[in-house]
Amino acid sequence: MEPEISLSCKDLVKTYPGVIAMDHINFELRKGEVHALLGENGAGKSTLIKSIAGAHQCDSGTITIDGKEFHSLTPLQAKEMGVEVVYQEFNQMPSLSVAENIYLTELRGKRIVADQREFERKAAELFKEMNLDLNPKVKVASLTNGYKQMVEIAKAISKPTTKILILDEPTAPLTVDQVDILFRLIHNLKEKGISMIFISHRMPEIFEICDRVTVMRDGKSIQTLNVKDTNREELVSLMVGRKLNENFPPRETEIGDLVLEAKDLCGNGVENISFQIHAGEILGFAGLVGTGRTETLRLVYGADKMDSGEVYMYGKKLHIRSPKQALAHGIALVPEDRKLQGVFLHMSIKANTNISILPKISKGIFVQAHKETENADQYIKSLRIRTPGMMQLAGNLSGGNQQKVALAKALATEAKVLILDEPTRGIDVGAKMEIYQLMRELSAQGMAIIMISSEMDELLGMSDRIVVMSEGRKAGELSKEEFNQERILNMASGE
Repeated sequence: MEPEISLSCKDLVKTYPGVIAMDHINFELRKGEVHALLGENGAGKSTLIKSIAGAHQCDSGTITIDGKEFHSLTPLQAKEMGVEVVYQEFNQMPSLSVAENIYLTELRGKRIVADQREFERKAAELFKEMNLDLNPKVKVASLTNGYKQMVEIAKAISKPTTKILILDEPTAPLTVDQVDILFRLIHNLKEKGISMIFISHRMPEIFEICDRVTVMRDGKSIQTLNVKDTNREELVSLMVGRKLNENFPPRETEIGDLVLEAKDLCGNGVENISFQIHAGEILGFAGLVGTGRTETLRLVYGADKMDSGEVYMYGKKLHIRSPKQALAHGIALVPEDRKLQGVFLHMSIKANTNISILPKISKGIFVQAHKETENADQYIKSLRIRTPGMMQLAGNLSGGNQQKVALAKALATEAKVLILDEPTRGIDVGAKMEIYQLMRELSAQGMAIIMISSEMDELLGMSDRIVVMSEGRKAGELSKEEFNQERILNMASGE
């Protein structure tokens, strides 16, 4: 018996100036299956799902949903056909409650006060079904990114018309417990016959939750495989078009002198945090989400107020009250949220790369255009940023290439200490290897790198030492010889 097809895409083509985003893409989604879309950043995954959702109009090709054929979909048509998308970026009203955000579309023409209790009741029932402990009355602004993501997922499945659910990197901001909740939910939705497209760069998730996988590369659909019939090595090879050495690049230079020392940092939810980092060293920060890793480094960077504590650089005490002062002292930060804090989406790659160093490349009040161009060109090449040109807006780039622009922006400052907060989140396997190699090259040049990461393999493979955080305090510090995954998890859990 032939499987029932929920969605079929045939020969989809989408071009932008200088870029073929989709080159005759073919894709098929069966009823009640979880189908993974896999590919490097820039492979065309986002363009495909936005075309299915009606956010992008294809140049040619057809999209068929439940037997109805479309040459181009509008967002309204897609929703009427039961397509719901949970994007990487949150689409929420922070000042409204969780319940109001979920049922926002039902507010049109209605009195909010009159419907408030009904929305809260429905949201509470939905959360019970999801096995999610969340108060529907709280404001979205007060939630962590993990809970905001769960609200987005709840919003998508709250509609009784939902037949096709597209999840774009849904687990990126989630805690381990929230991932478990999501996977149980996916199993339940599957049993109800809902079809799902699942995009993730976390390979173990593909093998745990998906039935089939379609690999995309350079705007083309390369191959569709049953997950049970393939393996990580084959998928990676299909993604990058070559065999890829996934071993972490080895350290080839000695660690140098002490560069930065933090003593008894307090504030921003952390207490009495002390650590040191040396030239050429990669210092990892481990811990569960919300344990104070990011908060600690934001104190060092001057992004948040320090209540007490001291920071020294090359033995000299610093008085950093702002990121501008941190940059002046040679400390740069690539933040976790690249879209809100890492890059200016409405500005070009060229402008992003140079924005932090304009005084250095200016004569008087005039920016030297040739230096701007040389600088942008240097980082586009060295970081392998995929773009038709340096004037391309950062907002038009894939997530991985936006991350590279955020890196370029920090590296252009010629920092001595580089803080990387989740540097490979949402980045494909090939791009990860490029980032790791870049980190090794920078450390070989004497740069001190502090890396916050939730990826255990990344921490163990790239760090020279690891500081473990637990509930706003430093739980311990491990040298390379002491690295042990179980020990780190126990320390992070307060055991």
